[in-house]
Amino acid sequence: MAYDNKNFNDNRNSESLYSKRIKAGKRRTYFFDVRSTRGNDYFITITESKKRFDDNGYDRHKMFLYKEDFNKFLNALTDTVNYVKTDLMPDFDFDAYNHDQENEGGSEVSATVAEEEGSVDDWKM
Repeated sequence: MAYDNKNFNDNRNSESLYSKRIKAGKRRTYFFDVRSTRGNDYFITITESKKRFDDNGYDRHKMFLYKEDFNKFLNALTDTVNYVKTDLMPDFDFDAYNHDQENEGGSEVSATVAEEEGSVDDWKM
């Protein structure tokens, strides 16, 4: 079961200022959302949403990324991905998987489109 921090779900987090969706396979989607705090500061939520096999809702896992950690997070993620690409799997064609985003009309999803499809926060658990 996914963990949902009920204390953090108030009005300031109900809307994304910017949203990007990445479909990853048939049952998994990643959401990258920019949200604001009461003090007009910004943070990112990264959500993995997986459709349950019994088709009864979704399991969600959410991570909060704050501005003071943006550079450290990006550097660690880049280093980790590059390690896999260059050291562990140098002959693998990672670009072969880029077609999924092209078939959807691009990888960017505007906040307006994301609202029309419903926020990941509105989905049943």
